[in-house]
Order: sequence, then structure tokens, then C-alpha cells
Amino acid sequence: MRKVKVMMFQGFVVLWLVMVFLVGCGEDESEISSVEDLKNNIVWKKDGAKMVFIPSGSFEMGDHFGEWEANERPVHKVILDGFYMDVREVTVGQFKAFLADSGYNWGGSWNSVAEYSPGDEYPMVSVDWNDATAYAKWSGKRLPTEAEWEYAARGGLIGKRYPWGNEIDKTKAHYDSWNRGSGTTKAVGSFEANGYGLNDMAGNVWEWCADWYDKDYYQNSPAKNPPGPGLGSSRVLRGGGWYGKTCLLRVADRGSYDPDSRSDILGFRCVSGLK
Repeated sequence: MRKVKVMMFQGFVVLWLVMVFLVGCGEDESEISSVEDLKNNIVWKKDGAKMVFIPSGSFEMGDHFGEWEANERPVHKVILDGFYMDVREVTVGQFKAFLADSGYNWGGSWNSVAEYSPGDEYPMVSVDWNDATAYAKWSGKRLPTEAEWEYAARGGLIGKRYPWGNEIDKTKAHYDSWNRGSGTTKAVGSFEANGYGLNDMAGNVWEWCADWYDKDYYQNSPAKNPPGPGLGSSRVLRGGGWYGKTCLLRVADRGSYDPDSRSDILGFRCVSGLK
């Protein structure tokens, strides 16, 4: 307890000094509102990604409405440690920086990326699970587990269909834009964040998770920090993409894909444990 109190006192001292500096430079004090903001929002040094802290806690994982696939049931309690998550999906620009710095041999096509994500601020696509894992390792982070992803996507809401509530809303996510064979992603952060401050947890691109996929995993998964099955043939995908049915945007929806396959609707974001 003493250590916590000392850290809080030091944090307030740092905040006071920062605010004095900003005022002295003619900046608005409101740019930094509290020590809590400094703790819960960080910028990851390696790739410059903004990250937000997802607090530890428990939630009921799965389809609360019993309206879709059996692989989303039974609804079961999951307990998770806190972690940091990228606010936005990894962008084309960030992936380019990773390739330049690491020398990683990516097997995708830049022409395909440019067709569906036409700019550095758009989500990186045409990445398989191995590409996403390599980026995460290079950056000093990892892919989220399926449980972490759903917990974060719910944004603190209990038993809802989507990250914002129960009704589909075209202003909340980018989806169903496959128009006569054409369409693209949107720049990351184009839509309002969920309750945890995360953008695009529904739509834009499907996001790779760390887990192997098992349609029956919910029947026997551990309650605390479930890591996913030990073996499998496909990896979990979550969140839905820029074209597809609205049912795929539900926070409980479970997708999967061959980890060696790339597509114009597949992307990712990263997480990290407490620092």
C-alpha cells in the first residue's frame, strides 16, 4: 500500500510539472486532464501505436441471444488480467515500417493492398496469421487471445450484440460496402470508439487472434485467461470486415481461416501485458 501511495504522489508531481510547462508554453491545460489519463493511454515506442489499458475483470463470453452458430455457446464466465490493446488496427504505414526495419519476407502483393487499403492510414490487409504474428513479435507485443478480443470489443457493455448496443447502425462501423464488385476499407479511426476507447472493433477488417480455432472450445475452456486450444488447423478471426453480413459484426461471432492464407479483408491489431 505504501508503494502505491508513493507512486501516486510521484505521478501527481509529474502531472503538476507537465501542466506548468504547458501553461508556460501557452498551451491549454486541458490537454492533460489527469494522472489516470496518463496511465491508461500510452504510445508504444516501437511502432508508434496508441494503446489503451483494458482493465482486469470478468464477463459472460458468447452469444447471449442464442440466435446464431452453436460454436458461440454455451455462454460462459471468463476472468481476464488487464492488458493494453492497440486503439486502432495496424496500418499500411506501420506495416511498411516493420518490413523496412526487420527485413521480414512478406509474401503479399502491394498492388492488392493498394486496391483495398489505398493509403498509409488504412488498415493493413493481405496479411496471413504468420505475418501478423511476426509484426507483433517485432514490435514487442502479441496478438490478442480470442477471449481478450471479445472482452475488449464489448467495451464494458453487458450482453450486447455489437460494441455499441443491440441494433445495427451504419454510422458505427464500416461494413457491407461490396458494391458491384468494388469497395475499400476506410482509414482507421473513421468511426466512434467503443466504451474502452477502441476503434473498428466491428467492421473494416477481420482481425487475427492468437488462438487455434475449435468449434467446441467453449464447452471446456478454462475460466481464467483462456489461451485457446493447443492444436488446430485454422486460427481465430474476429470483428467482421468491410463487406459481409451484419451478423458477422456481432461481438460473439467466431470466424476462422487457414493461418497461411491472405485476403483483402484480413488485418490485425496487437496487445501487450502490463508494463
